[in-house]
Order: sequence, then C-alpha cells, then structure tokens
Amino acid sequence: MNSISVRALLVRGMLAGLIAGFFALVVAYLLGESPVDSAIAFEEAHSHEHGGEELVSRAMQSTAGLATGVLVFGVAIGGIAALAFCVALGRIGRFGPRATAALVSLGALLAVYVVPYLKYPPNPPAVGDPETIGKRTTVYFLMIVLSVLLAVAAVILGKRLAPRLGNWNATVAAAAAFIAAAGLAFAFLPSFNEVPKDFPATVVWDFRLATLAIQVTLWTFFALVFGHLAERLLVPSAERTAAAGSSTPSRTASAAG
Repeated sequence: MNSISVRALLVRGMLAGLIAGFFALVVAYLLGESPVDSAIAFEEAHSHEHGGEELVSRAMQSTAGLATGVLVFGVAIGGIAALAFCVALGRIGRFGPRATAALVSLGALLAVYVVPYLKYPPNPPAVGDPETIGKRTTVYFLMIVLSVLLAVAAVILGKRLAPRLGNWNATVAAAAAFIAAAGLAFAFLPSFNEVPKDFPATVVWDFRLATLAIQVTLWTFFALVFGHLAERLLVPSAERTAAAGSSTPSRTASAAG
C-alpha cells in the first residue's frame, strides 16, 4: 500500500467518522440527554451553593456543544481507525476491505471502549468525588492502553498459533489469553464506587446504556461506510462488477428453488 492510498484512506476514514458521528449524535440526543438532565436536577437539589453564574447554558450544552463534541470525536477516531485498517489489511487474514473494516471496528469497540467500560463504567453528572477525578482519569486511560496492547498481542499470538493449532483453535486460545490478561488488569487496578446512596439507580443504568448505545452506533456505521469507501478505492470496478455478476446466478437459482 503506497502513501497515496494511505492518504486517500485516511480522508475516507475521517469522512466515515463524520457520518458515523452524526448517527451517534442522534442516539446521544435521544437516549443520553434525559439521564443527564435527571442527574443535573439531583445535583442542584442537593447542592448547598446557590446563585452561581452558568458559563454555558444547558440548552447550548445539549445541542451545539453535544454536536461539536460527538462530530469532532467521530472525525478523529475515524482517522485513527483508517490508519489501523491500513496496518491490518492483508495481515490478519484473507479478508477484503469490507470485512477488514468490520473487524477493525469490532476490535476497536471492544478494546477501546467495552473492556474499559466493564472496569470503569461511565457515570452521569453529580456522581464521583472531585478529589479523585485525576486518579480516575489516569487509571481509565491506563486501562484503555492496556486493553489495546493486549488486543494487539492476542492477534499476534493467534497468527503464530494458527499454523500449529488451526485458525479456530488459535483464535480461541488467543481470546482466552486476552480475557485472562484483562482479568488480571481488572484485579490489580483500583476500583471506585462513588455513586451517592440516594442517587437514583435507574438514572445511572440509563446513562450507562446510552453511552454504550452511542459507541455501538458509532462503530457500526463507521464499519459500514468506511468498508464501502475503502472497497471502492482499493478494489477495481471491473472486479466488483465481476463479483456481483457471479453472485447473481446463485441468487436467481435460490429464488427459483
């Protein structure tokens, strides 16, 4: 893959991230804003400070602020994922651009979000001690780095075991090694339980489900859009036409049967 292809894929990855960010923004607005409002209401009801000037209005936060944050995040993560796609293409198996984009997106979702999420689930506003925010942020990003490194190590392990164990057994062994190593990280990293006793459990639950839905939406649409764009760039149109033509008779025969 030459530098021109990498540059073109990077641009397409950022575009796909922008599109995926739009759909994630819709999910964030529809599912995430309600628990955030409930958490803010709880915080204001239990706060002893009154009359503080609001620097940014809640209306601005939930509209332009939310849109800016999600869309910028989508573009950034799309560019990074596109570079990861360039490294993975042809190195993790005989997968085409669409399948490779799907695998990279799934791996990113699991390693960058789901695994750290299981150890340090997100909390809505009014949850968490301000004095521990620095420590909590540090260990959360440490968990992300460990998860990504362990995921890369698992892929390398699976590739090396495949000639001796076969693809299926090598994949199972690599996945088991990843789970075991992540479990050790879970055991040794500190935990935080700072949810107030009288804080509504449903608000915490709804907020965490909303954040998970946002990430799943983001990575699903990124995989679909970027896989399509990457295939159009990397696979000649003649090959795509031939592949589509070869699949048409089988579909026709199955329909007739």
